[in-house]
Amino acid sequence: MDKPKPQDWIPLIKPYAKPDTLRSLRQVADTLLPLLLLFFLAHKALSVSLLLTLALDMVAALFLVRLFILQHDAGHGSFFPKRWMNDLLGFFTGVLTLVPYHHWQLSHARHHATSGNLDKRGVGDIYTMTLEEYLKATPWERLKYRVYRNPFVMFFIGPVYVFMLSYRLPLGYGSDKPSVRNSVALTNLFLTLLLAGIVLLFGVKTLLFVYLPIQYLAGMVGIFLFYVQHQFEDAYWEHDPRWEHLKAAMEGSTYLKLPKVLQWLTGNIGFHHIHHLAPKIPNYHLPKVQEEVDLVKVAPTVTLKDAFQIAFADLHLHDEEKRKLVGFKEAHRRLRQKPARA
Repeated sequence: MDKPKPQDWIPLIKPYAKPDTLRSLRQVADTLLPLLLLFFLAHKALSVSLLLTLALDMVAALFLVRLFILQHDAGHGSFFPKRWMNDLLGFFTGVLTLVPYHHWQLSHARHHATSGNLDKRGVGDIYTMTLEEYLKATPWERLKYRVYRNPFVMFFIGPVYVFMLSYRLPLGYGSDKPSVRNSVALTNLFLTLLLAGIVLLFGVKTLLFVYLPIQYLAGMVGIFLFYVQHQFEDAYWEHDPRWEHLKAAMEGSTYLKLPKVLQWLTGNIGFHHIHHLAPKIPNYHLPKVQEEVDLVKVAPTVTLKDAFQIAFADLHLHDEEKRKLVGFKEAHRRLRQKPARA
């Protein structure tokens, strides 16, 4: 059977790539309003119990993740029919999520264009070395990579570094573009005003025990979701010119099948294979595509339990011979064998 070509699958997907303005606005309301309410309740709970405050922080963090998914859709131009509407939502939600809209939009577009491409790694993704690269690396380079890929660093330190520190500077891909620099500067300006407003209206204690924990927990969930949707054992990786968009989407991204509540709170991002195939589809149409289009049902399905196993598995290096991810144990077994072969 011939492999599906773009002219074969695009007509199947295209009907779903139409934003519904009223539905999008409803998503903004049912995400932002509960987030603000939970923030206020967590603030009030400080006078009752710190544990209650942190519990409310955790729920609020999930709504912040959902808000980021709306920003994410806007960045793809899939949330509203007009570009200015997407950009307006993207910028202001970026202040709340700590993600400068145009800066992130550029690197994320690069991620979509290069996901699973061994020759174009390192922009908007979780960097993955090949086994051969790791074996040839210096001890210092191997140590740095091991630290970077350590689950504690990835999921517990990563949120602070990525969202609170690195996004405050116009670094990396596209940093030479005025739109990127302006995006970061304006986001930081509005963020400064927001933080000052929180301190003036609610106090420093609310900043420390409500605002910052919500941001930290949301960042942790976001990194976790992104990681498990691309870093599974049989994830697709290929060199140019053999790299294929359809394979990268269907074999390089998971269908993260979450409980309905978590699916809603994460803005259907679990249908990541469909999103990578056609990022112009709004998040609220993704479940319908999964149900109605047979083409997308071939993607690997991962449950929440599977996702935690992936997150903490020793799968950090792409073995080009086996065409799958392997771990540091395998790499160091190979390193120990090198002198014997010499």
